[in-house]
Amino acid sequence: MFGSECSEHLSGKRNAENGHYEQTLFKFIRRMDIPAKYDPKNVEDKWYQYWLNKKFFKSVPDENRKPYTIVIPPPNVTGVLHMGHMLNNTIQDIIIRRARMRGFNACWVPGTDHASIATEARVVAKLANEGIKKSDLTRDEFLKHALEWKTKHGDIILEQLKKLGVSCDWDRTKFTMDDEMSESVIKVFVDLFNKGQIYRGVRMVNWDPQAKTALSDEEVIYQEVQSKLYFVKYKIEGEGNHFITIATTRPETILGDTAVCVNPGDERYKHLKGKKIIVPLVNRIVPLIYDAYVDPEFGTGALKITPAHDINDYEIGLRYNLPVIDIFNDDGTLNEKAELFIGEDRFKVREEIIVKLKEEGLLEDIKDYVNKVGYSERTHVPIEPKLSVQWFLKMKDLSKPALENVMNDNIQLYPAKFKNTYRHWMENIKDWCISRQLWWGQRIPAYYLSTGETIVAENAEKALTLARLKSGNQSLTIKDLRQDEDVLDTWFSSWLWPISVFDGIRDPNNKDIQYYYPTNDLITAPEILFFWVARMIMSGYEFMGEKPFSHVYLTGIVRDKQGRKMSKSLGNSPDPLDLIDKYSADGVRVGMLLCSPAGNDLPFDESLTEQGRNFGNKIWNAFRLVKNWQVDETIPQPSYATISVNWFDQLQNQTIETIDKHFESYRISDALMTVFKLFRDEFSSWYLEMIKPEFQKPIDAVTYQATILFFDKLLKLLHPFMPFITEEIWHCIEEREEGESIVIEKMPKAGKYDVTLINQFELVKEVISHIRTIRKENEIPLKQIIKIYTDSNNQLSAKFIDIINKLAFVNITTSLSVSLEYNSIEGTKVKATDNINTIEPGCRKIIEQTSEDISSSIFNSFAFIVGQHEYIIIFEKEIDIDKTIKELTDELNYQKGFLELVIKKLNNERFVNSAPAKVIEIENNKKADTESKIHTLEKRLENLKK
Repeated sequence: MFGSECSEHLSGKRNAENGHYEQTLFKFIRRMDIPAKYDPKNVEDKWYQYWLNKKFFKSVPDENRKPYTIVIPPPNVTGVLHMGHMLNNTIQDIIIRRARMRGFNACWVPGTDHASIATEARVVAKLANEGIKKSDLTRDEFLKHALEWKTKHGDIILEQLKKLGVSCDWDRTKFTMDDEMSESVIKVFVDLFNKGQIYRGVRMVNWDPQAKTALSDEEVIYQEVQSKLYFVKYKIEGEGNHFITIATTRPETILGDTAVCVNPGDERYKHLKGKKIIVPLVNRIVPLIYDAYVDPEFGTGALKITPAHDINDYEIGLRYNLPVIDIFNDDGTLNEKAELFIGEDRFKVREEIIVKLKEEGLLEDIKDYVNKVGYSERTHVPIEPKLSVQWFLKMKDLSKPALENVMNDNIQLYPAKFKNTYRHWMENIKDWCISRQLWWGQRIPAYYLSTGETIVAENAEKALTLARLKSGNQSLTIKDLRQDEDVLDTWFSSWLWPISVFDGIRDPNNKDIQYYYPTNDLITAPEILFFWVARMIMSGYEFMGEKPFSHVYLTGIVRDKQGRKMSKSLGNSPDPLDLIDKYSADGVRVGMLLCSPAGNDLPFDESLTEQGRNFGNKIWNAFRLVKNWQVDETIPQPSYATISVNWFDQLQNQTIETIDKHFESYRISDALMTVFKLFRDEFSSWYLEMIKPEFQKPIDAVTYQATILFFDKLLKLLHPFMPFITEEIWHCIEEREEGESIVIEKMPKAGKYDVTLINQFELVKEVISHIRTIRKENEIPLKQIIKIYTDSNNQLSAKFIDIINKLAFVNITTSLSVSLEYNSIEGTKVKATDNINTIEPGCRKIIEQTSEDISSSIFNSFAFIVGQHEYIIIFEKEIDIDKTIKELTDELNYQKGFLELVIKKLNNERFVNSAPAKVIEIENNKKADTESKIHTLEKRLENLKK
């Protein structure tokens, strides 16, 4: 498939069973046409198409392999790719790619949700731009337009996800309104109705005036807003100009009032018992009632009661048999029952009614007030509580197994902190309003006879059969049945998603559902933990008798640097496709995960994706470095390379074990950081430097082979995170056959490792780092070999002497007959004519003096400790004597002046007699320290002046 020049070499390959290396044949590629810079744009499209052509993502039941199944949280067909999708799908792809490489039959099912409210709103807006009103169309005509819109726009987001590299089984793509999916939804509705779990009734619901449909409680988002509290005077019937003042944030609803309520214990209103109240502007006579619900501390302690437009007022109205006056049309305008402001919008009426109340002297006061207002999760407009005939699903019994199996960890949430939130929701669950006043969606399979009887059946034909049976009237025809106009809540289809994508509702014994269900993981956002996750768990136990998934990984919310949730309306969300174009898909994937632990919000910054891209470039550069080395089979493996190979082999095995543990605990970001550091810090920064041959010299075949094997393992570890660049390099490292891919390679397993060796090498790295720092700070060129002394018992340096000498450009000496005791100030100048025993404070113990160690030149000495051993560096350095003498003289004068001040304080009898003993001790320590510094400076000056 790929042209290359190859040669075969004998080299060492580690045996996974015994930890030793075997002699094996390996083909090296000598491709000289590999570009200097990595070009992701060409690579990504090429490899994604290759994966699709080879069907690497396709999955069918295979009894010889275990399945690993994920179903995608279906994005809305109205949607385009945003940062939340990027994070969610990156994590899913990492998990499914890794499962595939671990030998599982990986199946990731993609699909989209029909999103009733959002899609219908888009279609209505589109028609309006064309001069067409929804009300001018029949239902079938409107649905034709909706289907055309879906065909054109519905799969955009799935195509965008492919740019991210996601490895879904695209042959399994589902849409929640596909025929078989809709049949499943209708079948479930009928089943639950027949079990007595679904009922129809008049209830107070959350009404979306823009979408003109009911919402479930979970589709209402409460936000704190700056409002006004209006104090309005209600006349007391028969009391002349006496009033009772109420406080309200919604004066427009006064027109629907049917009572005023006070607390029975409120002394201010006891004298009014039995009185009637006159509602302002409409002059409706209503009762004054007494109920403990009223908080005497709020406002004036008197509450207007509007049963049609407040859930609490509705409950009070039921207790006191109050009439219900619904003053709003479905679109939030006022109807004729309001008597005033008919046809005007509710918020405009709020302004106008205040003017009217002022004119009539009924507005007592207006105060600023912060309160919570419910907004539609879909249209973002304030909802209206509204009495309406709706369909409901009883939740009490359905929720029991769903709560129990999360609390006992049969289904595990990551992070576990969300269990408390889940439990609170489930223990306070209410019946689910499942009907929506829309045309786009699965139409409720309820049919009405002229007699008022309701027939529920999967289709009109079955409904007719049931109607004839129930009524005894065999002459009934389809025309005698009127189907319910409403559709089902979108969540009523998506709660079946893990079952319906495998056709488990219609055909519970088919091979797919039997093989793939229950699925393994669900990756989703915390805000739909109840919307979707809890409901899927309920449906799983209800219809399959089994959980739908074992693990739920809850991602955080992607936020900007100011902590705001990213959204297009705020203009703070970058276009994901622009990011991919700029930083590569691999770079964006890495960037999204660098700061994204489960359940915690992601403070996104574009620099993260830049860091991801730069990491990709580092991988490419490391590959090119290795690729350009010339291999010589005739040269033996150097000792420094032998131990380097052994060390990295141990470290890689240990790291694989760590990565596996991170994945087991769903610490996906930690897993990335672990392999990220293994490549960047250990392989690239240390290992390659350790085994790198001298300039323009070849490398031995054994070391090269080991390096290629390490690189191969690293690519496989990185592949789930960075699929494109790893595939490209994997094909360049070794000659591959057509149809081969890293996608279906086996994930490396952790072998045995020597912790002692790994820990020892950390000390070696510390030694090298100290030396490099001293070199840098003292501007010692690398070509200058410097001497290092350490004690003869230092086994660490003896074992790794070749590596230390190679990486630090030093000549380390370990043959001293006397152990060194470190007591040094960096920078002591040493001359060969000095008695080495008198060097202070450079080295107070004996260094055996040889002509090789000390010459007649001026030397610098530095000392440091690593582990249990001292290291002393002595190196020759040209210095500016005059400049150094001046600097030391200035420092000496300063220290002498400071010493005079300390001595003066200690000679002050008043100070000595009155100061605490601790203070005197501190001053004496200062004196001793300063005297020691002065002695050292004088000695150094004396040495320099000789």
